[in-house]
Formats: sequence, structure tokens, C-alpha cells
Amino acid sequence: MPIRKCFLRSCFIGLLSTSLVHVWGVSALRAQGHVTNIHHTLSAELTPATHELAASDQIELEAEPQVTSLTFTLAPTLQVEFIRLRTHSTPGGQSITDEFVPFTSEHSSETTVQRIVVSLPKDRDRRVTLVMSYQGRINNPPREPRHLRFVTPSETAGHIGSEGVYLSGESQWYPDVIGSFSTYRVTVQIPQGWTVVASGRKEGESTNAGKTSSIWIAQDQSEAFTLVANKFVTASRDWKSPTGQRVELQTHFMPDNAGLADEYLDATSRYLDAYVRILGNYPFDKFAVVENFFASGLGLPSFTLLGSGSIKRHYVQPYALGHEIVHSWIGNSVFNRDDHGNWVEGMTTYLANYYWHELVQDIPQAFEQRRMMLGGYNLYVRPETDYAVSQFIRKHDEKDNAIGYHKSAFVFHLLRHEIGDEPFWRGLKIFVSSYRSRPADWRSIEEVFSRESGQDLRWFFEQWVEQPGAPRVSLRDVHARRMKKEDGGRETWRLTVQIDQAGKPFRMTIPIRIEMKESTEIKPIALSQSQTSVTEFVLPSQPLRVELDPNLMAFRRLTRRQLPPMLNGYVTDQQKTVVRAFSDPASPLQQIVSRIADHEQAASHRTTVVSLKEHSFPPDGSILVLAGPDERQAVQSAVQESCGDRIALGEKGVRIDGQAYDGLKLAVLFSCHRANVPDSVITVLYGVTSGAVEKMSRFLFYYGWHSYVIFQDGAVTKRAIWQDSPDVKEVRIDASS
Repeated sequence: MPIRKCFLRSCFIGLLSTSLVHVWGVSALRAQGHVTNIHHTLSAELTPATHELAASDQIELEAEPQVTSLTFTLAPTLQVEFIRLRTHSTPGGQSITDEFVPFTSEHSSETTVQRIVVSLPKDRDRRVTLVMSYQGRINNPPREPRHLRFVTPSETAGHIGSEGVYLSGESQWYPDVIGSFSTYRVTVQIPQGWTVVASGRKEGESTNAGKTSSIWIAQDQSEAFTLVANKFVTASRDWKSPTGQRVELQTHFMPDNAGLADEYLDATSRYLDAYVRILGNYPFDKFAVVENFFASGLGLPSFTLLGSGSIKRHYVQPYALGHEIVHSWIGNSVFNRDDHGNWVEGMTTYLANYYWHELVQDIPQAFEQRRMMLGGYNLYVRPETDYAVSQFIRKHDEKDNAIGYHKSAFVFHLLRHEIGDEPFWRGLKIFVSSYRSRPADWRSIEEVFSRESGQDLRWFFEQWVEQPGAPRVSLRDVHARRMKKEDGGRETWRLTVQIDQAGKPFRMTIPIRIEMKESTEIKPIALSQSQTSVTEFVLPSQPLRVELDPNLMAFRRLTRRQLPPMLNGYVTDQQKTVVRAFSDPASPLQQIVSRIADHEQAASHRTTVVSLKEHSFPPDGSILVLAGPDERQAVQSAVQESCGDRIALGEKGVRIDGQAYDGLKLAVLFSCHRANVPDSVITVLYGVTSGAVEKMSRFLFYYGWHSYVIFQDGAVTKRAIWQDSPDVKEVRIDASS
């Protein structure tokens, strides 16, 4: 996830602060929109033991003559000591004059950021140089948010402390103009033994009198400058691209994780090898994987900042490290236009979380990503709360994630299939190169891809980006008739497929799978903006059945019953019950009950908690059964109606779909559609012993996308889905045949 100076558009971390744009308005903070070419020459000394920052920032910029004041933002805990206007009395700049200029500090009651308003003299050059000296403390220790995904990124507005330093654009640790793009030369001084990692290239480093000083250069315009520091163990290697570009790869890990450096450097090399072919040259001089002292997953210009827990869990997957590397191009080189729809997360999710699996020809995992994207949208986005992709700004909750990440990613998948691979990939590379170090928006994307494909794509972006919702399509009728043989030719069949669209119809292409006596074929059907579409096919063999979109290539609205049963079905149900099916008060299962209660209190929701011994299952809603070994038989009996013979709980293990899994440290999480309760599920977490669920109980709600997950001593050994309700119809043979 790329980080922004006003707010985070988050995939792994929560919001850090209120958006300044919404508090003071855009125009007030952009110095009337007549300030450009900002460069910071910043010198800062950090004292982690006392949380202190002492800094001086020489800010060079160009301001139109009519601009009489400049507005900067700064953390409220920092105090400006003075501001000087620096002028050069000769063209060569040999004589420098500094004069104090008046300024005011203003605080809004609605935000935690101050703004510094600097008055400018009437007779001045277009080029303005201000020197601002300030100091103070930045001490906002990370805190854990309260929601169901218990192991989550921490929240902080910035911190200087003995456990580590984190200063991002949101920290407002240097004077900034909201909505601006700047270049930077930053000198940082910190106690000896600490290592600084920052945006851009390190120009040099020296140690003297117990302090280490390093210089950082960011010569491309950027939205913000981020700096972190800790007592790292550093490893590095050079990487060379197919075009000859050289990039230094680095890891900066705590001593406990230093042994994982090669794994992360190897993975970084693999991702860069792939993505430079797709997106062009890597936009920075280095890429560093940096361990953070709090939970995070942040993509920053030239590095990614990952929490210690993530590093330890081998966070090298495409949706993890791969995602942050793609943000180097998308979000940290090409910027999202402030106060416009956020396209960055959708494009990055498509390229990293999804397309990587196509690239390495992992077809099952590519299908799995499409399934989860569709599942996220259909579970978390109710029709009455849906909104257009173009309105997504940043993530507050799972609904925003489903629209701004998953649906947005699917839009790029649909665009690729609409215009074809060659113009899509050519257009993507041209888009990235054309908008390097510049902001772009959805209209920029439309313009590039329309030009490169030679098509008018206005209808596509209007339908998929600017309007909410998704098509509701279903097979209405499929019938076939035998065609007459001609002159001894082969027998053929004419298949007629009727597809209905409920609600507002969409223009789209949806595939069907036709199973015949002798073969199977996938055929596309083009749907127009009408309620019903009728398409005919001539086939070489008798068709037996037709399935709509078997590989989930179309974005559409599905019923909850059409989705596989899974824990997220319980999470998103508006009526939920937790069933305590264990007797040990010290069981790790009780911790889950307590966390759910804490979440309910914080979120003002209500979940009923009952005991299996005292209550039968409620007639409505979804159920989460937390089962200990002492209640095994009662739980087996209670889920029999919904799960049938799919699952059998035993004293030494479980049997799923006829396959036995044994072990005293074995646990299983499984879900079934509730019998006779449409759209609801019953989910069971069962451990063969009480301790079998201990290691995974804190992570329970991260395993919400599968029908069953098997754990051995807390580690996943298998996961799978049960697909109950595909949209399939048997082919009706016309009587005349």
C-alpha cells in the first residue's frame, strides 16, 4: 500500500489521521494553487530516548506574484522557533541575506495538525527560499485497532522512541503544502548504532562523537518523504534488469530475523525480473525490505515497511511483498490525483495479487484469486450500500476493500479481455512512463487505453467505474435440436441459450461451458443492455448441460447461497450466534469469545452467545460453533443436517470428504450452508485437544475464505472449498429432434 501525506489508502493498515482536505478544504492548503517546484533541504536530529526532533528546513519554491502568504502543515507537537526569508543579492548568489518573516500557527479543533501561515513581502522574486527552524516531540506509540481481524496493522501518526522511529507524510514531521509534489535532500542525525532508511538514495554516511549522520536524496518529485530508523542488521546485493539497469536490493532486519535476508532478497529479484518487463524500468536506485517495530505493510518510494510478525511469517507472497514492489511504479512513481477516485490499489491488486499467478502459469491460484475477489464483493457489499469504483478514496472497512481493491482489480481484468492482451500491456507500460512523477486519475487511464486500443471506451468506464452495482445474470433456458445431415456430413446440433439480466442490464461478455456427449467447450456470450439475451451455437455433438461462467471470468452479483460456505459467510451475516461447545474455562476458545465481545462493544453490534448444552440452534442467521473435544458428539449431531456426511469428528482426528486426518494437535475449521436457512452458514472450529487450537485461535478470522481449513499445531496443512450451487441447466431436447 502506498502511503500518502494526507491519508492512507490502506490494504494492510488503518487510517492514521483525519484527512486534512476534509477539514480545511483543498484551496486553503494549496496556497491558492500557485506554488510549484518545491525542494526541501532538511536537516534533522532525532533523539529516540526522549522522543525529540530538532530540525531546520530550507524550502525553495516558485510562487506567483499574487501569492501573499504560504500555508504549511506541521505536527501540532512541533513548535516553530523562527522562519527566515533567504535572498541572494547578486545573480551568482555570492551574497546571501536572511530576514525574519512573520507567521502564525493555527490549529483546527477537528484535526490534530497545525498549519503555519507565512506572510511574504510584496516585492520579492518569483523564486522563494524560506528557512524554518522547529523542534518538539513526536510520541504517538502504535496501538492495536479493535476489530475481528485481531492481528492487524497498528495505528500511529508517527513515533520517535527507543523501540524505533517512524516518520511518514502523515506524521507531518516537516513543513509541507498539501497536494504538492517535492524533491528532497535530507540529512539525518541519530545515535550511533542506529540505522536510518528513507525515501530515495543514500548519498553518504559518517559517525562522529557517538552520532551517525546520513544524507538522502530524492530527486524525482514525490508526494512525501518517509524516514524510519532502528538497530538493524543490513544485507544487500546488486540486481541487474534485462535492460541493464542496476538496482541495489537491501534488507534491514532486527537481529532475530536477520537470517531471513536471502529469502527476501531472492523474492525481490524474482518480482523485479517479472515486473520490469510489464511496467518498464524500476523507478528508484534501491529497493529495501525494512522491518518495522509495529505491525504494518506499507509501500514507500524505494522501500517497503513490514512488521516483525510479517517478516517472521515469510511475507514474500505476491499479495504481500509482490504487492508492495508493484507499488514502486503504481502509487509511488505514478501518483493518484488527490481528491479523485483511487485507482492505484485496484491496478496494483490486479498486477500483484492476481496476474502474478497467470504469469507463472499457476491457473488454480489465479482462479482462487478471482473467486475471492467476487466473494469479497458479494459478501461485504450489500446492494443498498454499494458505490462506484470512481468514488473509492481510501479503505475504512471490508466494504471499501471489496470495491476499491477487488472490484477495481476486476475492472482491469475486464478491460484486458475487452481490448485484448497486446494493446492492454502496451497501454499499461505507456501509461506508467507517461505519468511518472505525475498524478493520474481514471480519466487518464481511459484516455491511454482508448488511444492504444483504437476503441472508444467511454461506455466501459462509465459502466464499470463511474456507476455502482454489478450485473445479475442467470441461465433461464437452454434447449437444443438435432440438425439434418447434409450429403452424408456429420450430425450437428443447434443449441439455444437464454440468459436473463435482473435489474439494470450491463453490456458485457460472459462465458458458458457446454458439456456434450463427446467433448466440452467454453463459448463467450455477448450480452447487450437488455433484460434477455438469446444466443445460438452449432455444435458437433449432442449438448447435455450448460454452466454459466464456470471459471469466474465475469464480474457479477451472486446470491450468498451461490457462494461456497465459509467463515466469512458467518462474519457478514446480519444475524449471528456464537455457540460455546466447550467446558474448559481456560480453553483458547474462550479467548475468541472474549475478542468477539470486545469487538461487539467497540463496533456497537450484537452477537448472541449461547451454550450448546442449554440451547438449540436458533432458527435464523449464521452460527459459529467453538467446539472442544468434550462436546464432539453433540456438535457432530448438531451439524449433521447441514453438513451431511462431508465431515466426521473423531477422538483422534477428523474425516472430510472420506479423507482421514489425525493427530492430537489437529484442528479443523469448516462451514456448511445451513439447511432450510437461505443465505446463512454454520461454521465449526474443532480441536482434537484443547491445545490444538491455541496457536491459530488468534488468527481465526484470517481463514475466512475456504469451506474447510485443516491445521496441525497451528499451521495450515490443507484448505479447500465446497461449491454447492453452480448455475447449471440440463439441456432440454426439442421434441422435433
